Amino acid sequence: MVIINLLGGVALLLWGVRMVRTGVMRAWGERLKYFIEHRLGSRLSAFLAGGVATAILGSGTATSLIVANIATTGAITTALGLAVLLGADVGSAVVSSVFATGTSWALWAWPLLLFAGFVIFSWAAEFRPHNVGRILIGLGFMLLALKLITQATTPLTGTTLFHQVLAAIGAEPVLAFLIGALMAWSFHSTLAAVLLIASFAANGSMDMAAAVYFILGINFGGGLPAVIGSLALPRSALRLPVANLICRGLAAVAVLAVARHVLALPMPQGLSASTAALAFHTAFNVGVGLFFLPLVHAIEQLVNRIMPDETAAEDTLARPRYLDPEALASPAIALANAHLETVRMSEVLDRMFGVALKALNGGGVEGLKELAQLDERLNAYQTAVQTYLFDLSQHPLSPEDSRRALEITLYVSNLEHAGDVIDLNLAERIRAKDREGLSFTTEEKASLDNLCLIIHDNIRMATGVLSARDLEGARRLIAQKDHFRALENQVLNDHFRTGSGSARKAALRRSALFVDMIRDLHRVNSHIVAAGYPIVEAAGLLRQSRLRAKKSRKEQ
Repeated sequence: MVIINLLGGVALLLWGVRMVRTGVMRAWGERLKYFIEHRLGSRLSAFLAGGVATAILGSGTATSLIVANIATTGAITTALGLAVLLGADVGSAVVSSVFATGTSWALWAWPLLLFAGFVIFSWAAEFRPHNVGRILIGLGFMLLALKLITQATTPLTGTTLFHQVLAAIGAEPVLAFLIGALMAWSFHSTLAAVLLIASFAANGSMDMAAAVYFILGINFGGGLPAVIGSLALPRSALRLPVANLICRGLAAVAVLAVARHVLALPMPQGLSASTAALAFHTAFNVGVGLFFLPLVHAIEQLVNRIMPDETAAEDTLARPRYLDPEALASPAIALANAHLETVRMSEVLDRMFGVALKALNGGGVEGLKELAQLDERLNAYQTAVQTYLFDLSQHPLSPEDSRRALEITLYVSNLEHAGDVIDLNLAERIRAKDREGLSFTTEEKASLDNLCLIIHDNIRMATGVLSARDLEGARRLIAQKDHFRALENQVLNDHFRTGSGSARKAALRRSALFVDMIRDLHRVNSHIVAAGYPIVEAAGLLRQSRLRAKKSRKEQ
C-alpha cells in the first residue's frame, strides 16, 4: 500500500505540473516565447529570462523545448540558448525547493486552489480565464500530491528493511547517482524526483550523504528528457539541450567525485536533512549556472565539433531559381522564366498532394506535419512569381504578352489556393478519420482513388496546357469539373439511403467525412483546371453562364 500510495502521489504531482504548464502555454505561450526572444541581448539577460520562464512554467524541460524550437528558426545562437537553459535549471531548482518546503501551507491551500480553479475553469467563457482555472487546479493537485507523498512515506520511518536498503544504496555513490538519473528521466520531472528524495530525507529513511548522491544523479538525468524531446529537430536546435546536458553532467560527475570530502565538513546546527538536501540542490544549480555562464561560447564550439551541421541533399524545390531580373528587358524570356517556376510550383503542390494521400491510405498522420512547410513554400513561390511579373509589367508589353502574364499570375494564385485546401481542410479530415478510428468502404476507397488519380494527372497536364496553350487539353481539363460534380451527386444519393439505428449514425458520420473529402478534392481540382479557362475563353468557347435560359411561351 505504501508503494501504491507513493506511485499515486507522484503521478498526481506530474499531472499537476502538466496542467500548470498546459494552462500557461495555452494562455500566454506566445508571450512567454516573445519574452524569452527579447531577453537575448546578453548572456546575463538570457540567463535571467530562463529562470523567470521556468518559475512560471514549473518545468525546465518545457523551457528547454521552447528554446529549442526558437533555435530552429535561427533566432538564437547555441551560446545564448545555453544561457537560457542554465537559468531554467536554476528556476526549476527554486520551484522544487519552494514546493518541498511548503508542507504546512499545503494542508489548507490545496482545497482552496482546487475549488477556485474548478469554479473558474467551469464558468469562465473567455480563453485566458479558462486557463487560469486550469493553472489553479494544477497547483492544487501539486500541493495535494505533496501531502500524499509525505503521508505515504511516513510509515517507512519504522520499516527497518526499507532503511537498510536505502542505506545500502546510499553507501554506493555511483549506484545512487545512476538511480537518481533514472528517476529524473522516467518521471520527466526533476521536481517530482527531488520531492520524493526530500520526503525520504524528512522521515529519516535517508541520510544527508545518500540524498546528495541521489540529487546529483537527478540533476544529470533531468537533462535527458529535453534531449530526447528534441531528437526530431534540426541539429541547430538539438545542440542546445545537448550542451546543457554536458554542463550538468560534467558538474554532477565532478561534485560526485569530491562529495565525500564536502560532506565531511561540519553542517550548520539545526538544519534538517531534507532542508539541507534542498539547499544543496538549489546551490548546485546556481553554481553550475554561474560557472558555465562565462564559458557558453567555449561550450558552443565544443558542441559544434561534436555535432557538425548536417550535409543533407539539397532540395531542388526549396525556392525559385529562374526569376532572373536581367531577363525583364526581354518579355519573352521573362515569361518563359516565370512559366518554369509555375512548373516547379506545381511539383511542390503534387508533393503536398502525395503526402496527404499517403496519410489517407494508412501511412500515418505524422507525415502531415510536412504540409505546413510545403504550403509556406507555395506561398513563397506565388509571391516571387507575382512580384516578378509585376516588375515585368513596368516594361512595354504587347497585348499577347500582357495576356500571358495575367494567365500565369492567375494560375500561381490557384496553385497556392489548392495548397491551402490540402493543408487546412483535407489534412484535417484525414486527422479526424484517424482520430475517430473510421474506415471507408471498398467502394468509397475506389472513388477516392479515382478522383486522386485524376487530380494527379491534371496537375501534370495543366502546366503543359498553359505552356502550349493547347485548346483540346484545356477543354479536357475543364471537363473534369463535370466528372467531379457527377460523382458528388452520386455519393450524396448513396449515403442518404443508408440504414437506420446506431449503424446509421456511424455510417452517416463516415459518409459526412467522406463527402467533405470529395468536396475538398473538387476544390483542389477546380483550382488546377482553372489553367484552361483563359485558353478556352480566348477561343470564344466559354459560356457566360451555366444557367439555361428560360423558355419562351412559344417554345413551350
